[in-house]
This record gives sequence, C-alpha cells and structure tokens, in this order.
Amino acid sequence: MNRKLGEAAFKGAVNVAIIVLGIGMLYPVLWLITASFKESNTIFSSPGLWPKAFTLANYAEGWKGIGIVGFGTFFANSFAICGLSVLANVAFCSLTAYAFARLKFPGRKFWFAAMMLTLMLPSHVTTIPRYVIFRSFGWVDTWLPLVVPKVFATDAFFIFLLVQFVRSLPKDLDESALMDGCGKLGIYLRIVMPLTVPALITTVLFTFLWTWDDFFNQLLYLNSPGRYTVPMGLRLFLDSSGMSSWGPMFAMSVLSLVPCFILFFSLQRYFIQGITTTGLKG
Repeated sequence: MNRKLGEAAFKGAVNVAIIVLGIGMLYPVLWLITASFKESNTIFSSPGLWPKAFTLANYAEGWKGIGIVGFGTFFANSFAICGLSVLANVAFCSLTAYAFARLKFPGRKFWFAAMMLTLMLPSHVTTIPRYVIFRSFGWVDTWLPLVVPKVFATDAFFIFLLVQFVRSLPKDLDESALMDGCGKLGIYLRIVMPLTVPALITTVLFTFLWTWDDFFNQLLYLNSPGRYTVPMGLRLFLDSSGMSSWGPMFAMSVLSLVPCFILFFSLQRYFIQGITTTGLKG
C-alpha cells in the first residue's frame, strides 16, 4: 500500500514539474499575445500578462505597415517564397533520395558521403561565395537566391531523411513493378512517392517553418521594401535612432505565428505517423 502511495506521489510530482516547466516555456508567447492588445505606452510599464485596457489599434496600425507597403504584401511574399521552396524540396529532394536509395550508378557511395559532409559544414562558411555567385547572375533583390538552390536539392537533411525512409521500403515492390513493365520513373511516381507521404509531410513542415523564419538570407538578398518578407517587415518597426513601434510589432508578430501553428497542428498527425512508421520498419 505504501509502495503504491509512493509511486502515485512520485508521478504526481513529475506531472506538476512538467506543468510548471510547460507554463514557463509558454510564458513568453503568452506575454507576446497579451502585449499585442496593450497600448504602446503601457507595454513595458505594466509587464503583467493581463492588460489594463484592451485595444485593437496595434493590429490596425501594424497591418498598414511602414510607408507605402502594407504588411499584407510581406505576408504574400513570405507565402510565395515558402510555397515555392516547399514544392522544390518535395520534388527534387525526394527524387535525389530515390536515386541514392534505389539506383546503382558509379560513385553513388562517394557522392552520398560528400552530401552527408555538407551537413557538418556551417552555412555561414558559404555565405560570401553564394552572394558573389548570385550577384554575378544579377539575382540580388529577387527571390531567385532563396528558391533556385532548392531546385538542385541542396538541403542534405531532407535527402538523408528520405533516403532512410525509402531504404526501409521492401525492394520486392520495385521488382514486381519492373515485371509488370514499370520503369524507374514509374516506380518513383507510383510506388515510392505514395509510400513516403509521411516523410514528405515532414519535409513540407520543416521547409515551411525554416523558410518562414529565415531572416538572415532574406536580409542579405532582398533590398526593395516591396519584396520584403514577414521577418523583414517586423524589423521595420524597430528604429534605433527614434521611437520604436512596439505595439504594432508585437501584433504582427502574433499574426506571423498563426500560419506556423495552423500548419503544424494540421500536419501533426502525419508527422507522428511518419516517426512511428519509420520506427516500426526499422
């Protein structure tokens, strides 16, 4: 009896600790949301969660943006770049992964090892060479440097993820398809792609989130306000030499989180299914 009481007490203490830790992790997000409904002059003077007076002026003012460019333009630009990046990664990373996992060609192991080495290469090491190349192409201040590299399957993480998933699929399926007259491309389109949907969903999710939050590359290549994305639009509210618009910036920050939350929770079931399926096949 005492042992059961001790186990129950231990589990209760663990649950309480997890709840407290979760609240502590969520507190900055909760503060951001409540601060977006406060008047700008009371955001830092009353740092509590509950606003003394609710206002929607921050959302109205923030949506107008800065100057002649509204924040809706920044959202449209971010959605366009993220959509193109997702399509490119899903199509070309999966095709590259299929080649590494199923096809036999000279130097396959060497090129796969070279690709894996790029995972350990810090992205900042290639920043200057990439900028020099894209500037010579005349691509600076366009979306091309942000989208075109993904057409060449430069995200090694997703290739490795898909390779591991494709390798877990039975090769008997490929042999049966070949006997039925299906070619290599047909196997990829009709067998491999449908069976790797959970891994592709993971690729979609992480590609969207990483591209949506990619401030550095967007700051590096985009110069015109009309081409700015959401992270760069939020930066416009900060003025190092004058008064920063904290209220509108917090309001637009809350709106910028909405697409990420919607995408994550709508794809969460497929994401978990992909992890579970990979574990069972492993």
